Amino acid sequence: MRAAVLEAVGDLQLRERPVPTTGPGQLLLKVHACGVCRTDLHLLDGEVTVDQPPRILGHQIVGTTPDGTRLGVPWLGWTCGRCEYCASGRENLCPNARFTGRDIDGGFAEYAVADERFCFPIPDGYPDLQAAPLLCGGMIGYRALRFTGDATRLGLYGFGAAAHIIAQVAVHEGRRVFVVSRKGHELARELGAEWAGTGAPPEPLDAAIVFAPVGELVVTALKHLAPGGTVVCAGIHMSDIPTFPYDLLWRERTIRSVANLTRADGEEFLALAPRVPVMTHVTSYPLEQTEQALEDLRAGRVTGAAVVTP
Repeated sequence: MRAAVLEAVGDLQLRERPVPTTGPGQLLLKVHACGVCRTDLHLLDGEVTVDQPPRILGHQIVGTTPDGTRLGVPWLGWTCGRCEYCASGRENLCPNARFTGRDIDGGFAEYAVADERFCFPIPDGYPDLQAAPLLCGGMIGYRALRFTGDATRLGLYGFGAAAHIIAQVAVHEGRRVFVVSRKGHELARELGAEWAGTGAPPEPLDAAIVFAPVGELVVTALKHLAPGGTVVCAGIHMSDIPTFPYDLLWRERTIRSVANLTRADGEEFLALAPRVPVMTHVTSYPLEQTEQALEDLRAGRVTGAAVVTP
């Protein structure tokens, strides 16, 4: 089979690999689509480490089993089920967790193997291309949105794959959405955002989600936050957050991060998505252009989500 393989930091190659074989509790999937995530860039650049390269990247997999069952595979690919975090419903923090496309070969390939416990049925009505971004941008974005509580005035910082999905969920929930981004303003308004621009929102925010991996935006979001508000950092990696005066945090403002996702998050989100309904805006790339898809994402040339199709 063909696969986009991370050989070393900065070195992504299209290779011929044997079709993988399954072990106990695993499923072989013929990959139809795999979403491209900024985490793939962090892996490529060495900002998030791959301990045992070479590794096939890609962790938003839509594929079918040999009997034709269509399933999705997310970033969280395996947990131990025994540690204190798994036992308390926080498997996203499992210290032994393994992640698709980092510790387990991922979906930038014609076939992939996944733990059947961490596969999700794809909702009806979502073609493969449109379903792929739901499996990371959607699921982890949904977890981030939950951490904003009942905030009415919601700011989204960065408007890529996750934000363009979560904006739709937030509008569906009756929230007022304000997008701070260098691009995507027209799409943001089409999806229901009340305001989109590069400066300060027209009103103080009750909560903000920082999707762009830029630490300075955390400070920016704090400046735009009303007292008692929360800034949620939704990425797995972010540049350093600059120092800032305590006055920005005072009056019970909070900053918190989101780490990975739980299967419960995935189940809840995939049940909700058709009711919104979430529509994903996708640019597709053949497997041979996986590196180009990543570079387009890096350069901000992708509107919505990028998806690789074998």
